[in-house]
Amino acid sequence: MEARATLRYARISPRKVKVVLDVIRGKDVSMASAILKNTPKAACEYLIKLLNSAAANADVKNMDTSRLYVAECFVSPGPILRRIRPRAQGRAFEIQKKTSHVTLVLREKE
Repeated sequence: MEARATLRYARISPRKVKVVLDVIRGKDVSMASAILKNTPKAACEYLIKLLNSAAANADVKNMDTSRLYVAECFVSPGPILRRIRPRAQGRAFEIQKKTSHVTLVLREKE
């Protein structure tokens, strides 16, 4: 049995999220939560909320919350917000504001 939580359209680059996801993959929920709270990365703010949401989903499904671990976690790119930055001599450069879709899956240890 598994509990899943998804965060869509997060205003952070997928590359920045992937670094943190690689650290918590396979860890217990309590250990992953502690790692996220003590890691100084921008993605941790989003991932703490997502981890708590997945744990709450597991609680609703009557899973044993003390035996949960992060079974899968991955990020995929969302739509890119394109903005214009004025530059010298009347030119305009494009700025790409990237978004992410993050999925977190929790399972019980056997």
